[in-house]
This record gives sequence, structure tokens and C-alpha cells, in this order.
Amino acid sequence: MLSVILDCCAGLDVHKNVVWATLLKSTESGETKKVRDYKTFSRKLAALAAWLKKEGVQMVVMESTGVYWKSVYEALENADVPVMVVNALHVKKVPGRKTDISDSEWLAELARCGLLHGSFVPPKDLREVRLLTRYRMKLVRNLASEKNRLHKVLDDCGVRLGSVVSDIDGVSAREMIASLITGEKSPDEMARLGRGRLREKAEELRLAMDSAISDRHRYLLGRIESHIIWLKDDIAEIDGQIVAAMEPYQQEWQSLQTIPGLDEMSAAMLLAEIGSDMSSFPKKSHLSSWAGMCPGNNASAGKKKSGRTRKGNRYVKTILCEAAQSARRTQCQFKDVFQGLAGRRGYKRAIIAVGRKMLETAYIILKRNEPYRDPVVTYEELMVRRNAPRWLRALKKFGYLPDQTAAATIR
Repeated sequence: MLSVILDCCAGLDVHKNVVWATLLKSTESGETKKVRDYKTFSRKLAALAAWLKKEGVQMVVMESTGVYWKSVYEALENADVPVMVVNALHVKKVPGRKTDISDSEWLAELARCGLLHGSFVPPKDLREVRLLTRYRMKLVRNLASEKNRLHKVLDDCGVRLGSVVSDIDGVSAREMIASLITGEKSPDEMARLGRGRLREKAEELRLAMDSAISDRHRYLLGRIESHIIWLKDDIAEIDGQIVAAMEPYQQEWQSLQTIPGLDEMSAAMLLAEIGSDMSSFPKKSHLSSWAGMCPGNNASAGKKKSGRTRKGNRYVKTILCEAAQSARRTQCQFKDVFQGLAGRRGYKRAIIAVGRKMLETAYIILKRNEPYRDPVVTYEELMVRRNAPRWLRALKKFGYLPDQTAAATIR
């Protein structure tokens, strides 16, 4: 028999339309159990919170069921009821009877004995910012998909523009595609739309766009192009909302941007996912484990089995892997980490390792509330390199250094 730590606990089994609540309470006359069910409408959830508060509940526990737990959590949070969201894998019941009531009772029993650890739930403001950042990631994927579709339709109608230009979404390529859609210009005229280095490829561009395009191809290209423009405008509008949402977290946001590979959007997205208060994670390794960015720990009888990363926060993993791709191209410690592992462990493992290093760096930055300083870079030398020409011009202007031309004339 496990010892009881909390006298009054409640377990919630959350579904889309109903919440089953089991309250376990220790009294002088013994233990009492109360079971109730509530609809998931806002008023009913407020009634659930009021009942739990009236009973003097010390902890409410529920599993993270899809997105349905969020409205329940918010209702309890607004009523100042202590609530804990736990990983469903950690509270798995032994085989046997399986009902909604027994599930909620099992959660309450585990909570009374202090056997549960709560999952990380960011503050309400950052939870709302997550809606913006995650929707932005979805739109960016849709934009990449539409660009690929545009490329495919061009190849389907015999236009080999993608074989000549490196980016069919560039300024020159977009003007050429617009001319293809309208059909008002000849291949020679479209080839002259190339800018910069594309001017040297005028003959290749002419040959690439010299193809008979049907009306259906033109129609489909027009629809895809208009969708791409709409997606870009939508992403730009959401970016403005995200930047405005970062106003209360300016210092943390700016500090994260000092990490190589993280720009203002990726830093905002990372901050929305992990929060600004690192007290929720005792160590940086806990944050890496929560995000699914560290190797798995699976050993038995002295033999180490699969070390593949486990499932974690897929949004954090996506942000960090993209940032690692950029960081490995800069002169910083992350480049050395990548080069040291890529040859021995492979490209993908090296990217995950760099992403984990970046996440742990972000943890330290937010914990200490200070910007990033790379151990590989000599910042004093870097500052002198950037500012030396300006300093020399100023010294010559005000006579602290002799003008080399004047000195040569005097000789």
C-alpha cells in the first residue's frame, strides 16, 4: 500500500465532449470518492472548477489529450485551482478494467501518492503566441509545396527554367514566369529580363523558355503564382503579429538572436515553445530530453540497444535543425561540432547534435539572462576588423595620423 501524501486530489479523464472527474478525499471517517461528469462547454468547465475549489482540492491531474485538455486547463487556471498535465505514457494503467471513471480514479490515486511529474506548460500569453508561430510554420511548408508544384508544372509544359536559374522564386524568374502566363512576350524578350549574372545566360534562358504552352498550363501557372503571392503576404502579416507579441520578452528575444543560426523569427518561435523561465527545467539536459534532441537511453544486461532520439516537441526540433543548417556555415563553435561528427556519425546525427548544443546554449542564455559569446570568436579582434577603416579615416581627418599622400609628396 502506497503512502498518501496529499489528502484531496482529483483526476480528470478529458474527451472532446465530456470530462469525467473523480475526487479522492481523506477525512476523519475514512476515504470518500466522488465522481462527476461535465460537458466541455465553457460554463460547464467553470462549474467543474468551482466544484473542485469548493471541495478544497490540492491537485488536479489530467492527461494531455489532443487539444481538448487546453480549454479545461485554462478554466482551472483562471479559477486558481492547482492543476497538472501529465504525459499519458507515464500513467499507463495495468491491464484490466478500462473505463473513463477508472482512468480518472487512477490519475487521482497516483497524484495522492506523489508519483506524477507534470509536463511543461508555458504561460497563457506564450501559449497564444504558439498559435501564431505554429500556423506560420504550416504556411511556410505550404509555400514550399506550392513552389515545388510551380516547378513541376513548368517542367510538364517543357519550360526548363529551373535548369538555368538557381531559384525560380527570384525576381528575374518571377518576371519571366509572369510573361509566360500572359504569353505577351517572345522567348528572346523574356530572356532579356534576366538580371545580374543571368544576363550571361541569355541564350540558355531563350532555349529554356522556347516551348509551346497550352492554355490549361497557363491557367494553372497563374493560379499557383497567385497562391504563392497570397501565402507570402499572409506570412508577412503573421510575422508582424509575432514581432508585436515579443514586446514583453524583448531582452530574452534579443539574447536568443545572438546565437548563430537564429534570426528574429526562429528566436521568437523557439521562445514561444520553451518559454522564458527556465526554472521549469532543473538542468539543460532536461530541456534537451523534453524536446527530443538527445540520444535515447536503452540498455539491458550490459548491452546498449538503439540510441535513436525519442519523440519530443517536434516544433522545437524543426526550428533547431533549420538553425543548425545555418550555424554550421558560420565561423563559430557549432561549425566545429558539426565537422567533428559528420565524418564519423553521419550528416543527420551531426545536425541533431548541433541542434542540441544550440538548445542547451539557449537554456544558459535564458537562465543567466545574458547574450551569447562564442568561445571560438575573438570579439575584440572582430570589433577592430569591422571598425578599423572608419577609425583610421577619422584619425587622418583630425590630424592624428599623417596623410600618406602628403607624406610622399614632401619626400
